[in-house]
Formats: sequence, C-alpha cells, structure tokens
Amino acid sequence: MGASLSNLTEGINGAAMGPGLGDIPESCVACVFEYLTPPEICNLARLNRAFRGAASSDFVWEKKLPSNYQDLLDLMPPERYQNLSKKDIFALLSRPIPFDDGNKEVWLDRVTGRVCMAISAKGMAITGIDDRRYWNWVSTEESRFQIVAYLQQIWWFEVDGAVKFPLPADIYTLSFRLHLGRFSKRLGRRVSSFEHTHGWDIKPVKFELSTADGQVASCECCLDDTQQDYEYGNLKRGCWVEYKVGEFIVSNSEPATEVRFSMKQIDCTHSKGGLCVDSVFIIPTDLKERKRKGVLK
Repeated sequence: MGASLSNLTEGINGAAMGPGLGDIPESCVACVFEYLTPPEICNLARLNRAFRGAASSDFVWEKKLPSNYQDLLDLMPPERYQNLSKKDIFALLSRPIPFDDGNKEVWLDRVTGRVCMAISAKGMAITGIDDRRYWNWVSTEESRFQIVAYLQQIWWFEVDGAVKFPLPADIYTLSFRLHLGRFSKRLGRRVSSFEHTHGWDIKPVKFELSTADGQVASCECCLDDTQQDYEYGNLKRGCWVEYKVGEFIVSNSEPATEVRFSMKQIDCTHSKGGLCVDSVFIIPTDLKERKRKGVLK
C-alpha cells in the first residue's frame, strides 16, 4: 500500500511523473471522507495538504456528528465549545460529559459518532444505601466514576434508576456492570475477597427496564456460579460482568427518551452480600456487540 502511494507521487529517480495524490482536489477528498470513520480520516490527513485540509472540513465532520449534538453541547458551559470547528466539537464530545451532579455521563463513540451513556451507582436509588451495616461506598480506579457501591449483607436487595435524555434515533442496549467480591491491590497485584459473597446462587436477580412510550424488557439471572459462564467467557466471581437487561428503540430525539431500570432480589428467605454495583450502560446495540467481538476498539 505504501509503495503504491509513493509511485503515485514520485518517479523512478524521485522526479514527478503524472498526476499524484497531491493533485486530487480537496473537495473530492472531502467527498470520499464522508464514507470513512473519524480514525481513518485522521490517519489519511497526514498524506498531504489536500488531505489535511479535507480532514479539517466542517462539511466532513458535520456528517459524523449526531443530528442532535447540540443537546450534548448544552450540558457544557458555552465558552467550552464556542468558535470550535466541527472536528474539534467531535473531539470534545468524544470525551465523557458529566451531568446530573456528575452521576451520569454521555459521550460519542470515537469510531461511529453514536451516543453512549453511563449512570453511576450514585445516581441510583439503592435500598439501605445509607446504613453502613449493609452498604459502603468504595473508591476505585476500576470505575469510570471512581466509586462503586459495595454490599456487605442484606435481605431486601433492590436498585432502581431512571434517566431522561434526548437520545438520537437508534436501538439501544441497557446493562448493569457488577462484580462479585470485593477487590483491592496488595503488593501491586489485584486481589479479590469473597468473605461476604453469598446468597446469589440460591435465587435469580430480576432485571427490568421500561420506557415512557411503553417498551418493556426483563430477564432473570443467578449472579453466582462456580461453573464456567459460557455467555461471558469467564467465571463470574472476581471480575466485572455486564448483565444485559434488554433493548429499546428510539425513533426520534424529540421528545426526550425516559428510561427506568431496576434489579432486585427481594425474597427475604435468605440474605445475600459481597456484591459491587458500579453503573448502568446504555449503548447502541450493534455497537456493543461489535465491541464485544473485538471489531471495534
């Protein structure tokens, strides 16, 4: 590939021979860039001046942004995005944008420009969270929010949450990110303790979601399993697992989409404990699948 590009711009002895990449009009390059991903555009921008100019064009980057990208910008002070080019706006929105007192984040996927969201455990209603006999907040670098809720022991386990946001039209998957056991670092190594982990193999946890326009989804899952978990490819203890609750469809960013979600195990015949609750993710469905399979990085 590199040799072919060189042959377009140089002769045998380095002399120019015929038209080359440098002769392609910037407007033509910009039209081609419409069909490429942002990382591909940025890589090609290094070829020459025409490619670099096209890679900075508002015409190109306007099409990479979601139709309602202004809704994301409105979460920030105007001085952060005023006078920015569309390329710089895309870069800005590709970084997490906190809202709701920092308990929720929204961002654009760097490859597809599609909207993703995360909700911290701090932004959810957790039964008994203020009683330290049951729950503790644990600071950690393993969470994008730098904190998770750790359950020591409880009989009535219930976590509820909701979000209202003008998501662009797409099909989304909602999932909970959970960890069985408490983790820490010892002598520079990550270790997990299962001292409090119990009760999750007796009866399943019920996950549910519903939208304001009547869509519903639910599933049940036992969180603890000492056997190999074939769906996720690892043992459930000692690692983060994302539990898919279901999917919902957004046909238009207006009105704003309202989603409610929960997980509960309220059978009081036994206690349960030793669980870290990190966050809930709302990600475009096929994007999530492609990332899980390693198609997107």
